Amino acid sequence: MIRDHHEGYISWDEYERNQQQLALNNYGRSGGTKSGRGGKALLSGLLTCGQCGRRLSVAYTGNPQNPVYRCYKQNLMMGLPRCMTFGGSKVDAAVARELLRAVEPLAIEATFEAERMHRERQEEQRHIHDDLELRQARYEASLAERRYAACDPDNRLIAAQLEKNWETALRRVRDLEVRKPADSPSTIEVDPGTFANLADNLQAAWDSPDVTMRVRQQLLRTLIADIVVDVDDAVRDVVLTIHWKGGRHSELRVRKPQSGEHGCATTEDALAVMRSMAGRWSDEHIAASLNRIGMPTGKEKPGPHTASLL
Repeated sequence: MIRDHHEGYISWDEYERNQQQLALNNYGRSGGTKSGRGGKALLSGLLTCGQCGRRLSVAYTGNPQNPVYRCYKQNLMMGLPRCMTFGGSKVDAAVARELLRAVEPLAIEATFEAERMHRERQEEQRHIHDDLELRQARYEASLAERRYAACDPDNRLIAAQLEKNWETALRRVRDLEVRKPADSPSTIEVDPGTFANLADNLQAAWDSPDVTMRVRQQLLRTLIADIVVDVDDAVRDVVLTIHWKGGRHSELRVRKPQSGEHGCATTEDALAVMRSMAGRWSDEHIAASLNRIGMPTGKEKPGPHTASLL
């Protein structure tokens, strides 16, 4: 037993679990993973710098505050340049989509497995019921035979009735024996089209306001062991190497915005329309045209465009 200052004595197993959790929460070191505690950053404590091997930290900027992932430990400790800094919103969304894509086949497989297990349980119960029914019928036939054999042959009326009961019991046994193989279950067939919209359902469940960020983080950590991240400056991509639990790895690339660029940028199609109409039409006419042809706004939502935003 180990003495705990607040709760008295705890078991050795609980002490070891506490030590293991404390080690996991020491996420500042290489190999440490921060447990899901909520916040606005989905990948908090899960990203490892591909350059120095340290965990990335989270900072919040802007109004409303948006998460930014950065690795600056060697800058603070040794005065070296920062390894990387990038916005977290797009990276979080990309990893979430990758997680749902990975879960989708597992969810479908689990659905088929649940259906198979349900059918097997039903079939097992049916077999038990049939076996008991057949056993009872054989017992009743055996009992009827013994009663008939014990009957006085001179008592013809009673003997005839007992013989009739015996024949009825034997006929029931034959019916049950014939019926049993005929009732064997057919091959389980489940229409895969039934689960065609499962990915949409998973996305809706993930985006539900009732699901907290803490729950999302914990779900992420049940499937992902670590994510090694680097920045490809040549093409301005954030390169994420996802280490899935079970040993599989996958690479994910997310475009890193340029300085001053944000997520509410107008689409290239809308910009092309504006350039073609600029100088000949007023801002009000351009906004009306964009709304009429259904061009999305900078927030990737359908209209309305206003002249003050052009």
